[in-house]
Amino acid sequence: MPLAYDKPLRRFAFCKLCNLEALSMRTGNRTSAFKARSLRAALVAGALGLAPLAASTAATPADGALPLEASAVSIEVVPVAPAPLPEETASAPAELPEQTTSLGSGSASYYASKFHGRRTASGEAFDNGAMTAAHRTLPFGSLVRVTNPATGASVIVRINDRGPFSRGRLIDVSRAAAEELGMIARGHATVELELIEG
Repeated sequence: MPLAYDKPLRRFAFCKLCNLEALSMRTGNRTSAFKARSLRAALVAGALGLAPLAASTAATPADGALPLEASAVSIEVVPVAPAPLPEETASAPAELPEQTTSLGSGSASYYASKFHGRRTASGEAFDNGAMTAAHRTLPFGSLVRVTNPATGASVIVRINDRGPFSRGRLIDVSRAAAEELGMIARGHATVELELIEG
């Protein structure tokens, strides 16, 4: 495939050859056809950077060719890391909606102060300032949302004890939970229970 700058180089080489022939005519020296070809090839090769011009005189009439050394061209491919996405476009993982199971409604009471520090059925010490509760059947560690429809207040308590043992009571909550639910004054309230799953 011819290079895009073939024509200007040929024109350059031709001009140099013409100048050489004109010089030889003025000086009376004759240039042989072989020398003219050799010089033209050397000029083109030198212009392309294939061989230094000093090597152009190393041609021998025996082989009829110029010893040209092609310079090796190496191209290094450097991988480019993709640009990081802006934080605005990176989507955060969607939170799954909380799944609950209704446990019905019933009466709730709260622990008296004398039970603070005593051992619960789960083995841990009872803390009246923590959000805990007692239930007859739910596994220890279960999370239950307790809602007081009269006040609209709702708390989540962790089951860590068994009870209540009073007839008609559904759950016993800590004093901290009872304060949030607004049932301290009466001592009890009708509440709705939901088991939080997952």
